[in-house]
Amino acid sequence: MAYKEKEISKLYYPIGEVAEMFGENASLIRFYEKEFDILQPKKNAKGNRLFRPEDIDNLKIIFNLIKEKGYTLQGAKDFLKKNKNEALEQQKIIDSLEKLKSFMIDLKEQL
Repeated sequence: MAYKEKEISKLYYPIGEVAEMFGENASLIRFYEKEFDILQPKKNAKGNRLFRPEDIDNLKIIFNLIKEKGYTLQGAKDFLKKNKNEALEQQKIIDSLEKLKSFMIDLKEQL
Protein backbone atom coordinates (compact mmCIF):
# COMPACT_ATOMS: atom_id res chain seq x y z
CA MET A 1 0.00 0.00 0.00
CA ALA A 2 1.27 3.48 -0.79
CA TYR A 3 0.63 4.77 2.72
CA LYS A 4 3.91 5.36 4.53
CA GLU A 5 3.59 4.25 8.13
CA LYS A 6 3.89 7.26 10.39
CA GLU A 7 2.76 7.38 13.98
CA ILE A 8 -0.44 9.37 14.16
CA SER A 9 -0.03 11.59 17.18
CA LYS A 10 -1.40 15.02 16.27
CA LEU A 11 -4.98 16.14 16.55
CA TYR A 12 -4.92 17.78 13.12
CA TYR A 13 -2.71 17.42 10.04
CA PRO A 14 -2.45 19.95 7.22
CA ILE A 15 -3.20 18.70 3.72
CA GLY A 16 0.48 18.85 2.77
CA GLU A 17 1.46 16.37 5.47
CA VAL A 18 -1.44 14.09 4.58
CA ALA A 19 -0.47 14.16 0.90
CA GLU A 20 3.12 13.31 1.87
CA MET A 21 1.93 10.38 4.03
CA PHE A 22 0.17 8.88 1.03
CA GLY A 23 2.79 9.88 -1.53
CA GLU A 24 0.18 11.74 -3.58
CA ASN A 25 -0.57 15.29 -4.62
CA ALA A 26 -2.73 17.49 -2.40
CA SER A 27 -5.07 17.91 -5.36
CA LEU A 28 -5.95 14.19 -5.24
CA ILE A 29 -6.71 14.46 -1.52
CA ARG A 30 -8.98 17.46 -2.22
CA PHE A 31 -10.66 15.54 -5.05
CA TYR A 32 -11.36 12.58 -2.78
CA GLU A 33 -12.74 14.98 -0.16
CA LYS A 34 -15.29 16.24 -2.69
CA GLU A 35 -16.17 12.74 -3.90
CA PHE A 36 -16.48 10.87 -0.59
CA ASP A 37 -18.86 11.96 2.16
CA ILE A 38 -16.86 10.18 4.86
CA LEU A 39 -14.02 12.71 4.48
CA GLN A 40 -14.89 15.78 6.51
CA PRO A 41 -11.69 17.69 7.34
CA LYS A 42 -12.03 20.79 9.47
CA LYS A 43 -11.15 24.15 7.96
CA ASN A 44 -9.46 26.94 9.86
CA ALA A 45 -10.22 30.66 9.49
CA LYS A 46 -8.01 30.84 6.39
CA GLY A 47 -9.82 27.90 4.81
CA ASN A 48 -6.90 25.47 5.15
CA ARG A 49 -7.95 21.85 5.52
CA LEU A 50 -7.04 20.16 8.78
CA PHE A 51 -7.38 16.38 8.79
CA ARG A 52 -8.14 14.45 11.98
CA PRO A 53 -6.79 10.92 12.54
CA GLU A 54 -10.29 9.61 11.65
CA ASP A 55 -10.03 11.37 8.29
CA ILE A 56 -6.65 9.76 7.68
CA ASP A 57 -8.12 6.34 8.51
CA ASN A 58 -10.93 7.00 6.04
CA LEU A 59 -8.39 8.03 3.41
CA LYS A 60 -6.55 4.75 3.99
CA ILE A 61 -9.77 2.89 3.28
CA ILE A 62 -10.41 4.92 0.12
CA PHE A 63 -6.85 4.41 -1.14
CA ASN A 64 -7.07 0.69 -0.40
CA LEU A 65 -10.33 0.33 -2.32
CA ILE A 66 -9.23 2.38 -5.32
CA LYS A 67 -5.49 1.76 -5.59
CA GLU A 68 -5.15 -1.76 -4.22
CA LYS A 69 -8.47 -3.44 -4.96
CA GLY A 70 -9.11 -1.61 -8.23
CA TYR A 71 -12.55 -0.19 -7.44
CA THR A 72 -13.88 2.67 -9.54
CA LEU A 73 -14.84 5.86 -7.73
CA GLN A 74 -18.51 4.96 -7.91
CA GLY A 75 -17.79 1.38 -6.85
CA ALA A 76 -15.83 2.58 -3.83
CA LYS A 77 -18.62 4.99 -2.87
CA ASP A 78 -21.21 2.24 -3.12
CA PHE A 79 -19.07 -0.18 -1.12
CA LEU A 80 -18.56 2.37 1.65
CA LYS A 81 -22.27 3.20 1.82
CA LYS A 82 -23.20 -0.46 2.25
CA ASN A 83 -20.18 -1.81 4.15
CA LYS A 84 -18.50 1.02 6.07
CA ASN A 85 -18.06 -1.01 9.27
CA GLU A 86 -16.64 -3.95 7.32
CA ALA A 87 -14.23 -1.61 5.53
CA LEU A 88 -13.07 -0.16 8.86
CA GLU A 89 -12.43 -3.63 10.26
CA GLN A 90 -10.54 -4.70 7.13
CA GLN A 91 -8.40 -1.57 7.34
CA LYS A 92 -7.55 -2.28 10.99
CA ILE A 93 -6.43 -5.77 9.98
CA ILE A 94 -4.36 -4.40 7.10
CA ASP A 95 -2.71 -1.84 9.40
CA SER A 96 -1.80 -4.46 11.99
CA LEU A 97 -0.39 -6.79 9.32
CA GLU A 98 1.69 -3.96 7.86
CA LYS A 99 3.08 -3.16 11.31
CA LEU A 100 3.91 -6.84 11.81
CA LYS A 101 5.60 -6.97 8.40
CA SER A 102 7.65 -3.89 9.23
CA PHE A 103 8.68 -5.39 12.56
CA MET A 104 9.71 -8.65 10.90
CA ILE A 105 11.77 -6.83 8.27
CA ASP A 106 13.52 -4.79 10.97
CA LEU A 107 14.17 -7.96 12.95
CA LYS A 108 15.61 -9.70 9.88
CA GLU A 109 17.95 -6.77 9.20
CA GLN A 110 19.26 -6.92 12.76
CA LEU A 111 20.33 -10.56 12.38
